[in-house]
Amino acid sequence: MDSLTTAYLKEVMGKMEVYGDRVQFGLTSPGPCPYYQLTNSAEKKMAFDSNSHLLHPKEDEFVGPNATPVFTLEQIKAAIAAGGFRSVGVTRVSSAGGRVVSRSGGTRGGAVAMKAKDLIDAARYDYFRNNRQMLPDGIGEHTAEITELMLKGSSAEDAFGEVVKRHF
Repeated sequence: MDSLTTAYLKEVMGKMEVYGDRVQFGLTSPGPCPYYQLTNSAEKKMAFDSNSHLLHPKEDEFVGPNATPVFTLEQIKAAIAAGGFRSVGVTRVSSAGGRVVSRSGGTRGGAVAMKAKDLIDAARYDYFRNNRQMLPDGIGEHTAEITELMLKGSSAEDAFGEVVKRHF
């Protein structure tokens, strides 16, 4: 999961916005980008190959050890904003009963999990800190707008660039 590119995750996010708000990635897919299955609120499932084309999955393609746990649309957006999945702080929805678990496998109740906005805030601050010299004075006045763009799936770099184009 940590090797998935933000471009690929953006493709997945686009399909999620249309077909279903939860995603599960297949671990037996050929190539660097896995097949994925979307689930909507009516529990209907639709699978796609690594090129985001409709797929008729094998019976066991998205079950047990052949698939990842289920991720929400907000988690995918947060991963995109953070530049990919992080090994710490990402939570996911369990495929059994909708329970939330951490990457280490424990339940949410005992663990402190970063929320999507916390990941976005961290990514936004990291980008600002690393690019402070290139950014215009007063960019800090547009923090809410940058955060909003990142919540919609923009990377920190894209969000800052868009705000600079709009206001400077």
